Amino acid sequence: MAQPPKTPPPPYFNIDPETASKKLTDPISTARFAKAAAFATKGRDDLAKRGYAPDGRKRLRRFSTWEICRYLIPVAPAHFRRVLKQNPDLPQGEGDGGAKWFSLEDVLKLRDFFAAEGVSTREYRPWRPEGIDAKVIAVANFKGGVGKTSTAAHLAMSAALDGYRVLVVDLDSQGSMTSIMGGQVDDEWQTAFPLMAKHYAQHVEAENKVRVAAGQPPLPLDETLTEALGFAAKQVIQKTHWPNIDLIGAQLNLYWAEFQVPVWRMQQRSWPLWDALSGFMESEGLLKEYDLVILDTPPALGYLTINALSAADILLIPLGASFLEFDSTGRFFDMLYSTFASIEDGENSMRRTHGLPEIRFEWDAVRALITRFDAGQQTDLANVIQAYFGDFMTTYRQEMTAMVGQAGEQVNGIYEADYREFNRDTYVRGRETFDRTWAEVKEIILGCWWRDLQMADKGDE
Repeated sequence: MAQPPKTPPPPYFNIDPETASKKLTDPISTARFAKAAAFATKGRDDLAKRGYAPDGRKRLRRFSTWEICRYLIPVAPAHFRRVLKQNPDLPQGEGDGGAKWFSLEDVLKLRDFFAAEGVSTREYRPWRPEGIDAKVIAVANFKGGVGKTSTAAHLAMSAALDGYRVLVVDLDSQGSMTSIMGGQVDDEWQTAFPLMAKHYAQHVEAENKVRVAAGQPPLPLDETLTEALGFAAKQVIQKTHWPNIDLIGAQLNLYWAEFQVPVWRMQQRSWPLWDALSGFMESEGLLKEYDLVILDTPPALGYLTINALSAADILLIPLGASFLEFDSTGRFFDMLYSTFASIEDGENSMRRTHGLPEIRFEWDAVRALITRFDAGQQTDLANVIQAYFGDFMTTYRQEMTAMVGQAGEQVNGIYEADYREFNRDTYVRGRETFDRTWAEVKEIILGCWWRDLQMADKGDE
């Protein structure tokens, strides 16, 4: 009688040590890491350039009449075509017949025209009160893989499509945001580092004036700080393939700041290291030049992240609907409290001694945002997270769709994806994922600006 076939044992059974040893390479030296890094660099560049034009540059696609009338300018397609026909000096788009395609520069010009000539009750251009500073948004969490860079990039693109002028600052030395935005960064002198160094150098210069007046020798400025004093923001700000998004990029050497900033602080205890980022944004006039500044932070609560959080008006904290990410985000809030309360206590103790006004960190709004959400698998846990974090949570949960995944593979945002590559319903659903996130964030921004405006008006009375 035939024996039934035996179930094979698990793969971790019957492993022969001698055979296993023969599969090993020679012991790994540090030089092998350099080789792996070189291969990874080439692969990263090859993959990042999937969405690039043949000349090696990233270009933003054009937008169809259907997209413009549905998503960008509140006007009926038939009326839109009539206006173009009646005003031949306006951008006419490319293509034959009714299938016209327009650059975002064209869209911005058309938006200005409709704002001047269109229906007064419609919002053709986004609102920002005159004389009020840009809003700074930091996207942060010290857990990696929660969608910080993706969220930050899509918020920047959403705001740009809305007509806002946006500055994106990549503070993560991995440089993922820089890749998405098509930036080129050769060394740390093309990142935010020299502007932070400039902030410290200016503090030393001010301190030296006091020392000289008191008959004390001035503090020396090394070569790095001397060079940083001559830097301006425009030297590190890059144009991107989006006409109204600029970039301060990042690369691996930016991580040096995590070691250099505490050294400067030890040399000058009076230097407010947490103000280096906000200090240069104010002194360089960036809060007047742009409407929004979006800070993409590293997955750690280091000195770069502390600077971003201190500079931010609005703090967004992405997390997935899992226990580990919920737990990690709770610890992140705990570290935020410990870090900033410690800075307040230490700084205010000194300020009270010298009769100076105390400092207090405040944010206009803080929101945790669930990303990569799967309604079929994660609704119960998402509801629990919502219940515990309460008013810290956004209402909308950012779903993971096939379109989002495919755009990520192309190192693009979903707004950069041509909807003709998808089923129209797939495109609409994928876009809605970030449109609804932007709607909630925009509501917060406008509310904060309105509150700032009311406070400014009261101050003028």
